[in-house]
Amino acid sequence: MPKKYDPEFRKNAITYAETHKDLDRHTIAQNLGVPFHTLYGWVKEYHRQQRVASQGNLDIKPVTGNLTPEEKEILRLKKELQDTKDALQILKKAIGILGK
Repeated sequence: MPKKYDPEFRKNAITYAETHKDLDRHTIAQNLGVPFHTLYGWVKEYHRQQRVASQGNLDIKPVTGNLTPEEKEILRLKKELQDTKDALQILKKAIGILGK
């Protein structure tokens, strides 16, 4: 049975890995006493969540791979919000032109 890690420990491990870029992930995993692939998965998921959270930023490359239903819904809602904002801008310009 796989070992379960406390969510707080996972969060701290990710923070440690992100703040110690000078160390390779194998060393970090060894220092924390977790398998390399476990740490790798945590960090990969963290980065994926960061990309999903900032998907509205056009400078960020699109998220690829399998998305959870919640991530798909977030992306759909962000796109819908952006479309609505764009439509509002067009309407404001039209009102400005017709109002003259």
